Amino acid sequence: MSVETILIRYRVRPEHLSEHLRLLRAVHDEVARVRPSGLRYVTFQLDDERSFVDVAMGPELPGPLPSLESFRRYRAGLEDRCEERATFDFTVVGSYGFGE
Repeated sequence: MSVETILIRYRVRPEHLSEHLRLLRAVHDEVARVRPSGLRYVTFQLDDERSFVDVAMGPELPGPLPSLESFRRYRAGLEDRCEERATFDFTVVGSYGFGE
């Protein structure tokens, strides 16, 4: 089974930052409870506090994420909350400590 990888970089509008963080934390809380097999999912908040990078790895992405209620709520208004958003596929060249 091959592992797919995706990186999403986005910047949240300042008036939506609190709501965005609440929704995002709910997704990560639900993922931690459900523990979907094979999924690796991390979100980084950058120093400007409004820019984020999500990295997801797993078989057949988006995998189980769309089946989670918290993820559906998170995605529902994402385009309105963001002032820019870009998605990238990538290949891991090397890794240390990222749960190989």
